[in-house]
Amino acid sequence: MAELRHSTSIGSRATAASSASPMKRDDSLASSPLCPDNVPASDDDDDRNRHSRDRGFRSIFSTHLNPLFPFFNDDSRSNSKISLLVLLFVVIAGFTAISSIFNRLNAPYLCKKDGIVLQCPRVRESPSLWENPYSATTSWKPCAERPVGKISDLPAENETSGYIFIHAEGGLNQQRIAICNAVAVAKIMNATLILPVLKQDQIWKDQTKFEDIFDVDHFIDYLKDDVQIVRDIPEWFTDKSELFTSIRRTVKNIPKYASAQFYIDNVLPRIKEKKIMSLKPFVDRLGYDNVPPEINRLRCRVNYHALKFLPEIEQMADQLVSRMRNRTGHSNPFMALHLRFEKGMVGLSFCDFVGTRVEKALMALYRLKEWPRRFKDGSHLWALALQKRKEGRCPLEPGEVAVMLRAMGYPKETQIYVASGQVYGGQNRMAPLRNMFPNLVTKEELANKEELDGFRKHVTSLAALDFLVCLKSDVFVMTHGGNFAKLIIGYRRYMGHRLKSIKPDKGLMSKSLGDPYMGWATFVEDVVVTHQTRTGLPEETFPNYDIWENPLTPCMCRA
Repeated sequence: MAELRHSTSIGSRATAASSASPMKRDDSLASSPLCPDNVPASDDDDDRNRHSRDRGFRSIFSTHLNPLFPFFNDDSRSNSKISLLVLLFVVIAGFTAISSIFNRLNAPYLCKKDGIVLQCPRVRESPSLWENPYSATTSWKPCAERPVGKISDLPAENETSGYIFIHAEGGLNQQRIAICNAVAVAKIMNATLILPVLKQDQIWKDQTKFEDIFDVDHFIDYLKDDVQIVRDIPEWFTDKSELFTSIRRTVKNIPKYASAQFYIDNVLPRIKEKKIMSLKPFVDRLGYDNVPPEINRLRCRVNYHALKFLPEIEQMADQLVSRMRNRTGHSNPFMALHLRFEKGMVGLSFCDFVGTRVEKALMALYRLKEWPRRFKDGSHLWALALQKRKEGRCPLEPGEVAVMLRAMGYPKETQIYVASGQVYGGQNRMAPLRNMFPNLVTKEELANKEELDGFRKHVTSLAALDFLVCLKSDVFVMTHGGNFAKLIIGYRRYMGHRLKSIKPDKGLMSKSLGDPYMGWATFVEDVVVTHQTRTGLPEETFPNYDIWENPLTPCMCRA
């Protein structure tokens, strides 16, 4: 109460003083630093007008701008820091969103490895059984074609470092890789390449020559600005039989996946000295990440552009593709299945498969005969088989393939072209796959005997038909590794990643099919989620990557 009386008395005294001495009040205002020098202190009307305008401006500001900028309001100064932080956060979020949109428009779609898992950017498109997402397949384009308008600085045939000659060994796809590597090695050493010979394979018993399957004229002409290629050994070299029999004319001991520098340091001097040398053996004798990018690009140029099958092989393959697309009376997509379950593959895998005791005993005898060092006494094979199956290194059986495809959503009516040799176990082994997918055919069922007779004299020609049909299918499914599957997947990626190339997670299949408590719904979810990133999408390369399966970085460019 005392304080109240004291404040009241002070207020009354101040009021009295102000009313008693107005002159002092005006003098104080005139001497104030807030009052401009050119404004007379006695001009009361102007002073009142100015104050009224200030009050009006503050009223307008408070009414219209305070909702947007509360920190300008005297009543909300306590919240100004929070408001500033919120505004700053909004600005940063906006810049981040704009930057993200810009990067999304300018950076190509690319799946990246996170350990052993492949992480791919999300797409808004609904998943399709037959095609990869459009947004994932338009960011990269092939760029290993022959340069247009380039002036060749290639020396004449007799002015190169010398001649090199190779035997392309193995089956069709191994031979294809050897030919690509031979062109690359000739470029590295500035040598002339003699047209490779397709070696007579001891397993396939094939007598095919280069010109029996590939278009030689196109091959030489397409690469004329990159490497000198001649059809045969030069005439001045009289003893042609010596080329692969004489130690003096053969370069051996080339390590697997050798670098470009190895050839320059160890092989080129001998070629310059002898003028003509053969390279033996020549399977996987050139690395991937230890050679210049232009050499890898040249290998893609050979594989995807220079190596063309003969026109009659291309035409027959086109007929098979057309028949697959029209088997139902109208146009339909089809799947190509590379089913690697031949007796040799099953034996070489040393995996255990479901079968009778007699069947397993016969397989043990077969393995002992073909691979005695690996078989030993057979006591260690059961543990080895379990380990390999757990790690996903065993070929998928036809029945396992059928269950996987059904889990992915492919219906019973799916048209499937089977590219394989004689399936181990015959019709009994194929029965689960045929029961679940009855529209299953081979080239022998699509074409009549007369149409295929012209290709039977060369086993490689029949393999070329399978290669082309798989290449042009809507979906390609592999069941085990190998050069055939690698080349098909890489080729389809080079064509634009649009076509699905399914590479099964065999470890997941082994784990899921071996779990007696896993229900069908859980199994379907696992299969679908896991294989979303295993369909041939653009995938980043990494050290020691395989250029034949993933040609992205050296051979493709941003679209």
